[in-house]
Amino acid sequence: MKILIINIKELLQVRKNDILKVSGAEMNVLPIIKNAYLLIENDIIADYGEMINCPSLLAELTIDAKDKMVLPTWCDSHTHIVYAGNREQEFVDRINGMSYEEIANRGGGILNSAKKLNETSEGELYNQSKNRLEEIMKLGTGAVEIKSGYGLSVEGELKMLRVIKKLKSNYPIEIKATFLGAHAFPKEYKENHQGYIDLLINDLLPSITNEKLADFIDVFCESGYFSVSETKQITEAGNKFGLISKIHVNQFNAIGGVKTAVESKALSVDHLEIMTTEDIEILKNSDTMPVALPSCSYFLGIPYTPAREIINAGLPLALATDFNPGSSPSGNMNFVVATACIKMKMTPEEAINAATINGAYAMDISKTHGSISIGKKANLIITKPLNSIYELPYAFGSNLIDTVIIEGKMIK
Repeated sequence: MKILIINIKELLQVRKNDILKVSGAEMNVLPIIKNAYLLIENDIIADYGEMINCPSLLAELTIDAKDKMVLPTWCDSHTHIVYAGNREQEFVDRINGMSYEEIANRGGGILNSAKKLNETSEGELYNQSKNRLEEIMKLGTGAVEIKSGYGLSVEGELKMLRVIKKLKSNYPIEIKATFLGAHAFPKEYKENHQGYIDLLINDLLPSITNEKLADFIDVFCESGYFSVSETKQITEAGNKFGLISKIHVNQFNAIGGVKTAVESKALSVDHLEIMTTEDIEILKNSDTMPVALPSCSYFLGIPYTPAREIINAGLPLALATDFNPGSSPSGNMNFVVATACIKMKMTPEEAINAATINGAYAMDISKTHGSISIGKKANLIITKPLNSIYELPYAFGSNLIDTVIIEGKMIK
């Protein structure tokens, strides 16, 4: 099927195919074609350019985008959207003065979600999760990474990963799966960390590999969760099974996780609310993508990732939602982009780059997603009429999306 979009006010994020990420000062550059057209053939971007050069052809669908912007769909590289129930009571507990750590220490937090997940059937877990996936697609997300980590048992983790695999089969959206069995220690392993790590490595990793259930392996490297040495042991084991590392680091404390991540050639380091000068220097000499999760900082009231320090150091930065029931119960990447501008002082150009091309890099899909490039997936956001692209973060509470196209299909 051919879809021709004409009279586009501004076609954003137009790049050559060999640009896989942008860093430092380059993040403030967002290539644009004004008064443009774009041609989709099946699920691929086939052509684009200025309207004066628009080819005369018969398309099954022609969309007039007069006064509207067109940009790539968001690439959300960090989510936990496969979960059971919610944790709304903990939300109220925090309002009443309890900290995230205090809630976790009394059996809340991740352990609470694990209990609910293990009590929920695979079918019901799929039904709850597909509703969240459909929601984020309508909000403009065209590629998403989804983690396990609320099973914390062989059966629970495999159940989550099988649900992710089913979502991938049933929806026209790129989904990457991450094994995050090392999200927390179950109660029964609280005093036997090595026992649980052995379970992850010896029991779960072979099954995950045999069923082809994951692309990445992740660890929550943080005080009270997994130490640096434990993180290294788990990621090295995952790498041997062909899983690329993506690591939760520096959410509450800087304990050396960034250095370990870079040494393991991690694709990304995510959270980074607490950053040291040493961490930034270590990232300068790596291919690891720093990922900020501003919705989490907003929801928990913790510091925001120091975006200006990271970008000014010449580094790249990606943005993601951290969509999960405890610390970021929203998958709205439009809010993430706005919050990055408002609270992290990123320019709109930087935030859009972070949520598209750099988000794609953090999922290892920037050869096919994240920019307007011939041959890449036809994943597009068509906005409502806008004065400028700056309206997207400026009008942070408004839905400014008119149409979402994912892999050449209109999302209803």
